[in-house]
Amino acid sequence: MENIKDVVKETNLKHIAIIMDGNRRWAKLKNLPSAMGHKKGVESLKATLKACDDFGIKYLTVYAFSTENWNRKQEEVDFLMDLFCKTLENETKEMHEKNVVINFIGDLVNLPEKLQNILKSSSELTKNNTGVNLQIAFNYGSRNEIVHAVKSILQKGMKSEDITEEVVSKELYTANMPEPDLLIRTGGEMRVSNYLLWQIAYSEFYVTQKFWPEFDKEALEEAILEFKNRQRRFGA
Repeated sequence: MENIKDVVKETNLKHIAIIMDGNRRWAKLKNLPSAMGHKKGVESLKATLKACDDFGIKYLTVYAFSTENWNRKQEEVDFLMDLFCKTLENETKEMHEKNVVINFIGDLVNLPEKLQNILKSSSELTKNNTGVNLQIAFNYGSRNEIVHAVKSILQKGMKSEDITEEVVSKELYTANMPEPDLLIRTGGEMRVSNYLLWQIAYSEFYVTQKFWPEFDKEALEEAILEFKNRQRRFGA
């Protein structure tokens, strides 16, 4: 097999975005509670983050909790909030030691205060690191993000003729990072689910039938090798 680190350099692959789908379906197939699927999904994220570091990928953005996920059963929402808090409390120190930069994108101001404090603490601790930049999309919805950007532009009193794509991009949650080169969706679904709609305008899509708890370093390798075979024309 080709050296994946060389492939990443050759293709100039900087940023991978992932829709981590299939935790509940994986658990159901194994006759396990949904909670076990979500816990196993955390392990897959850790493995994927390490793989990105090994392969030389600078940015990884993952869809952890959408603005629509609040519509799930309250019991599951409460579990996910608790899991997210505990995971960050338990894993941030190790990620910091591994030089990971942790950022969060989404409507964070409306999250519970305890969770907001944990997010701020994780970001503050790792902000000066120089390894993989991990963006966790939490309480995130792309349409909501674009509306937020438009409101911000209006509040600045800008004239319509001065509003460009670059201006809008600078008001998005992802303003300080390159757009994703590759969007991966696990679980076999063929939709983007209100995720990074502006940013993935020219991203390559890769859908795998593997559920997120099954995703590992080898699965990421397969996605990168497929990316290598794509011809990115950017409309040209």
